[in-house]
Amino acid sequence: MSETLTRPARTTPGRVWLVGAGPGAADLITVRGARILSEADVVLHDALVTPDILALCPQAALISVGKRSGQRSTAQPLINQQIIDCAFRHDRVVRLKGGDPMLFGRADEELVALEAAGIPYEIVPGITTAFAAAASIRQPLTKRGVARNVAFFTSSTAPGEPDQTALPGCDTLVQYMGGQEAIDTARRLLARGKPAATPVIAIENVSRRDERVMRMTLSEMVGGLPNCSGPVLVMIGEALRERA
Repeated sequence: MSETLTRPARTTPGRVWLVGAGPGAADLITVRGARILSEADVVLHDALVTPDILALCPQAALISVGKRSGQRSTAQPLINQQIIDCAFRHDRVVRLKGGDPMLFGRADEELVALEAAGIPYEIVPGITTAFAAAASIRQPLTKRGVARNVAFFTSSTAPGEPDQTALPGCDTLVQYMGGQEAIDTARRLLARGKPAATPVIAIENVSRRDERVMRMTLSEMVGGLPNCSGPVLVMIGEALRERA
């Protein structure tokens, strides 16, 4: 067990910050997020947080509480307890999440745990992956006369939830953690009447040095995506059609 968790507990907790690390590139974290990292005593970070981001807090004890879709990961109740334990041993605790902590980051469960334990906290937003992806490919998610609305969704479900979540009916769809579920998403959209030629852009490792952009149509996505080892974002809609 690390020194972080063996240090004697106190009766008065420190403060916890839920910080969004952004999509991966170190220079896409906010100024506030970087400052708080540089002052942290301990940082509990996700598996998708890059080494470049962690280099911003060399003084802090690092605890990996990685969560990767389809892979063995730390159970959420244990993560909650680790955050609480650290807060009663340190003044400044950071829970560092990829992207923005308030979007598909299970922040609600952690906030409930902090509030129940009487621990003060702050939230620092981050750039969510969809916005970094749109900037990288230089194509807006909305477009006048073509796409007036956008929906972010994920097919990942919690225990007890239906295996299939309802697909939103927006002009532009952005599927987080979409690598393994892309085939099912394409089939369901086609069955719902979405044109087969609808543009699709899948991006692996958004904003990182090894970013990979894959362009296809909705009918082509039924055949699946090329093998991907990193996180994949899938964007679907006419706004993503290549400009002449």
